Amino acid sequence: MTHPFPPPSIEPLERLNAYDGLMINADRWKRAHEYHRQRQNAHYQSINQPGIVCGLGVRVIPAPSKSKARDRDQRWLQVQPGLAIDLHGNVIVIPRAFNYHIETEIKGTEPLTIYLVTSYRDPEELQRSLTGEMIQETYRLEEITRPPGSLEVELCRMLLQTGTGTLTQPEDVFFPGYNQLDLRYRVPAQSRPQALVRLAQVNREDPDCSRNFFNLTYLLQAVDVLYPSLKGADELGQVTLVEGGDRLQYYDVLYLTGKQKLELSLPELNALKAYLDQGGVLLVDIAAEATELRDSIQQLAQQLGTPLQPLTSLRNHPLRTRPFLFAALPLSHQQPIQISVGGGILLVTGDLATSWGPDQELNLSRIMIRTAQELGINLLHYAWRRRQLTGLQQEDASGQW
Repeated sequence: MTHPFPPPSIEPLERLNAYDGLMINADRWKRAHEYHRQRQNAHYQSINQPGIVCGLGVRVIPAPSKSKARDRDQRWLQVQPGLAIDLHGNVIVIPRAFNYHIETEIKGTEPLTIYLVTSYRDPEELQRSLTGEMIQETYRLEEITRPPGSLEVELCRMLLQTGTGTLTQPEDVFFPGYNQLDLRYRVPAQSRPQALVRLAQVNREDPDCSRNFFNLTYLLQAVDVLYPSLKGADELGQVTLVEGGDRLQYYDVLYLTGKQKLELSLPELNALKAYLDQGGVLLVDIAAEATELRDSIQQLAQQLGTPLQPLTSLRNHPLRTRPFLFAALPLSHQQPIQISVGGGILLVTGDLATSWGPDQELNLSRIMIRTAQELGINLLHYAWRRRQLTGLQQEDASGQW
């Protein structure tokens, strides 16, 4: 599974073999210093993730007096000095304020998101002659209409409307509008999480299958704060079991809920079995009254040769101990949560996901939400470890952490 911040390439490092009489020329000097640069970048990339270190603020400014006549409009931004680090560990330095003109024109009728990004530029890769004793590493600023690439650091974004080119500061920084700067998605340089957990909702004909969609996103958001060693994917996926193959294998956890009995065709059953055999986890979260779905999941586990066992009989199971310790499981709707485990299938009775976010009446207490989220993180952590330990026993385990 692809990690958003992949580890360094697995290649041996080579350093200059120094001995008496070795002739030092420009090429050898360069290779000697390139070795230290590679070690530094590999160290950063191994334990940190890219992002903004400091500064690099963005503000709307009037058109500079020296700008061309055609550019004297209200589409100018100024990027403040600052530092960032890219995915490979390269330091991006913008030493002084830089004025930038947004050139993108909206040709269609729909609004378009523009991203302002910066990236590292190696002076030796630029088409220019290098003279003098010192050369300065530099950067690139550009606007793009696609999400930032792996080596690009986002400074801001704007949702531009057709028919107007005026940029403004946001009236509310948490809810910017059209043609306003949006700085909410800037990522700070920080410690690298051990793993990324991707979760997808299983869609089926049951009308209740998507009722907890937004609460699942609340759980993924809570992971970053409550357990930074793990990272929840930014987006929640949606799949059907009939898709099978790589589509299912992309996710660590498949979340299933509803009331109706789960009936699988032979291709769906084979796809689910292959998914579980590769270390995936099927998380089934049901209300106490959803007896049809509960019974069908128990039958499915029997059919796969991995009957479900109650968690209460598994004293030291990681679902109860890592990363948060649970003796008794929490209450949901005034009833204790019940969990059964077997071969990658987790059956949770008690509608746990309804407590991962605010209810419509806003009656859930902070303690109840936090406790439910901690149990949810235990479920995600278990899924990651199961996927990791399974993957390490496969032929190509070089990308496993």
